[in-house]
Amino acid sequence: MKFQRQRREEININLTPLIDVVFLLLIFFMITTTFTRESHLSISLPEASSAESPVEEPKSIEILIGADGQYSINDAPLVNNEPLTLRRGILKVAGDARDMPFVITADAQAQHQAVVRVMDVAGDLGFSALSITTQQAAGE
Repeated sequence: MKFQRQRREEININLTPLIDVVFLLLIFFMITTTFTRESHLSISLPEASSAESPVEEPKSIEILIGADGQYSINDAPLVNNEPLTLRRGILKVAGDARDMPFVITADAQAQHQAVVRVMDVAGDLGFSALSITTQQAAGE
């Protein structure tokens, strides 16, 4: 039996092919890359002034429905609660603009039918921006 250690050959790594590959990649990137020179980007910045400009609030239609079912459009009470009177009042305020915000504010004690009636008239006239709010009585 042989228990003596045998000598192993030393491992040699030849770096010459690796250097060749790196050099070829460097040449490839140099040939295919294009460089451009940009002096600056032109950006239009907004200008501000210290003078106050009057800000006009967006016009909206606000219909108030009281506990007794009485309608008022933009704080102007209607003569009666008929749908035709409601329709004429809305057309008087809105004119041809159908994209105005339409706010229905109903008293907590108001009948649901009064709110539905306003929603029906608004839908028939073509209003799409419709929101409904409620208000409680002053004593609560």
